[in-house]
Amino acid sequence: MNPWKLLDSRAIYENAWIRVREDRVIRPDGTPGIYGVIEIPPSVVVLALDEEGRIVLVGQWRYTREKYSWELPLGGAHTGETDMQAVAARELREETGVEAANWKFLGTIEACIGVTTDTQWIYLATELKKLASTPDPEERLEIRWVALEAAVQAVLNGEIREGASVAAILKLQAIR
Repeated sequence: MNPWKLLDSRAIYENAWIRVREDRVIRPDGTPGIYGVIEIPPSVVVLALDEEGRIVLVGQWRYTREKYSWELPLGGAHTGETDMQAVAARELREETGVEAANWKFLGTIEACIGVTTDTQWIYLATELKKLASTPDPEERLEIRWVALEAAVQAVLNGEIREGASVAAILKLQAIR
């Protein structure tokens, strides 16, 4: 049973990628308050695993963190997109130039669950065909293929820290 009571809600900011809303609430302890929520469309993270046991990583500058980050191919659904495997295939193709003949859904994770609505769908892509990438205009990407074991070590030593990538890499290692 939900211990929170929603009194009203209003959007305070919105763009093509996020919507920020402020809810007036009665908290579980009975006192009035506000709760800020960042609404984000569903997103995907892709483990593209080649026949040599390597996964593809994408390197890019992350504006929000002011640093370079290595992570799995990932991205959000566009307006009207509901087939998350198709979103995963689009993101993999755009960011890395890779297409997959075989897809397996590995589950979802809920990112920053206390402040966002972001649900991230994890897919394993195999039987890969490597083509040319077509990143979005704002993306400058570097592609690297690494052994799964090396990616696990990169997670454990803090070289890979992006949340969905960490979860997906460790999940794939656990189920193999």
